[in-house]
Amino acid sequence: MSPTVLRIGPYRFFFYSREETRPHIHIEEGKKTAKFWIKPVDLAESHGFSTRDLNKLEGLVSENEELILKEWREFHG
Repeated sequence: MSPTVLRIGPYRFFFYSREETRPHIHIEEGKKTAKFWIKPVDLAESHGFSTRDLNKLEGLVSENEELILKEWREFHG
């Protein structure tokens, strides 16, 4: 299960139900993927995104950090 937290433009922000306990968010656009840690926001891994894209995504994660954490806590208990 991978609930979608939000969509911004072509990006889908989501997390997997059975993964690490440290809060993080996955982002996909087509076949490109990235994973960011939350608190502090930091890139964990990326496949296919350019540096410019990753900088934009990091900003979007930072702007939506509280919403992402809220959704994470509600889903993971």
